[in-house]
Amino acid sequence: MPAKKLIAFVAAVSLLLTGLGSGEPAAASSTAAPYESYNYNYWEEATPMPAAYLPEGYITGKNLGIGEFLEPADMHVSSSGRLYVLDTGNQRIVQMNPDWTEAKVITTFEHEGKEDTFSNPSGIFVDHDEKMYIADTDHQRIVILTPEGKLAGMIQNPESEVLPEDFKFIPLKVTVDKANRIFVVARGVYEGIMQFDEDGSFIGYVGTIKVKRNYADYLWRLVSTKAQKAQMRLFIPTEFSNVDIDEKGFVYATNIDIGSEELIKRLNPAGQDVLKRLGYYPVAGDVYFRRTTGPSKFIDVKVLGDGMYSGLDSTQGRVFTYDENGNLLYIFGGKGNQLGLFKTPAAVEMAGEKQLVLDRGKGNIVVFKPTVFGSRVNEAVRHHYRGEADEAETAWEQVLQLNANYDIAYTGIGKAKLMNQENKEALTYFKLGMDRKNYSVAYKRYRREVMKEHFGTVLSLLLAAGAAFAGFRMVRHWKLRRERNHETGF
Repeated sequence: MPAKKLIAFVAAVSLLLTGLGSGEPAAASSTAAPYESYNYNYWEEATPMPAAYLPEGYITGKNLGIGEFLEPADMHVSSSGRLYVLDTGNQRIVQMNPDWTEAKVITTFEHEGKEDTFSNPSGIFVDHDEKMYIADTDHQRIVILTPEGKLAGMIQNPESEVLPEDFKFIPLKVTVDKANRIFVVARGVYEGIMQFDEDGSFIGYVGTIKVKRNYADYLWRLVSTKAQKAQMRLFIPTEFSNVDIDEKGFVYATNIDIGSEELIKRLNPAGQDVLKRLGYYPVAGDVYFRRTTGPSKFIDVKVLGDGMYSGLDSTQGRVFTYDENGNLLYIFGGKGNQLGLFKTPAAVEMAGEKQLVLDRGKGNIVVFKPTVFGSRVNEAVRHHYRGEADEAETAWEQVLQLNANYDIAYTGIGKAKLMNQENKEALTYFKLGMDRKNYSVAYKRYRREVMKEHFGTVLSLLLAAGAAFAGFRMVRHWKLRRERNHETGF
């Protein structure tokens, strides 16, 4: 019996004998979810798997007693656990307490002695001081409010030598780092993400998208007429669509570039993309897709912590979650009318262990709770990210009990054993996980380990063999010399 099948059989028996009597709820199966639960293996085949997240309920303005949400565009969960919803159609901000039972509505604020309002706001971020940063799109400004809803600052009409004289500042999304630097995605800006200091002064662009030329089009332009050239597509970069920021100050950004394999970027302070893409396939959503819908289009990204992040695909209405190396951990969601399916998804957020998805079309927020399988995967990834090899190995073994065909778990155990210098054992798991790169690393270490362990023995044998050969040569030389002396009579 092949090793992988043997491990799968043992895992299934172990789950049957121990899992049912543990008092822990069983992982929800994929049939319990209103959407298909699957992942892609090394061969890029879609394989069924237990659901990692299941819909628990939804949040609506009606349930909060403030009237229905109307085309909400964005949301953010602050460090204190409060949930902020940008209710665009109603031109208001809804601020909820951590258990989402009470809400405060902000529709106006005082500005220059007058009452001011929002106009088609499309982005919101809340910093560690609970200050709100709102991309007030049609008013062409960033509005900064205190937790009480009072005006704390404003960014509008930025000026710089690098900006054209007729530049129009139309902010769409916003995020802020711990140094109070403000990052803004603006409409019609192809140079990158706009960056402002804490005083609101424009200090440059971050993460310019490199253009990849289509050389067939380029050659065709060389022989085209002026009229034909005018109708051709220009070689211009694509726009960013959303941003988020992690604890280390790295900016995660999604960009609109259909067909690209770099739909999510992780930008360092120098603006360079340092996102790791070491998985079986690109960080670009679905590997296979229907021709009628087209490839995935990420419209939002949420940093979950410990190297994990989720991308929201507006094409299929699904959430794709990756680890720090770009391995696809799980997928949930879809389009439809049932709870857990969306009409027009707009934003994804994290609240504790739960993930929230804002549905602009239905005017609600769907709350997803992790299953046992999802919790174990998250736990294993966190332990590995923090360098806790033994805990990571235990968690990955529990994942295999729930899904013996989860290739990432085999690789995870292999990495844990590699960290513990169990190189020979790591080889087996890297082979099962089809991880050639780490298999090579483990093999080199194991070879070095064997050489080091048997070096004394091998050296002694070589010395003994050398001495024996030298003795043999001396004896043979002595015999030959004696024979020659006997023949010559000397």
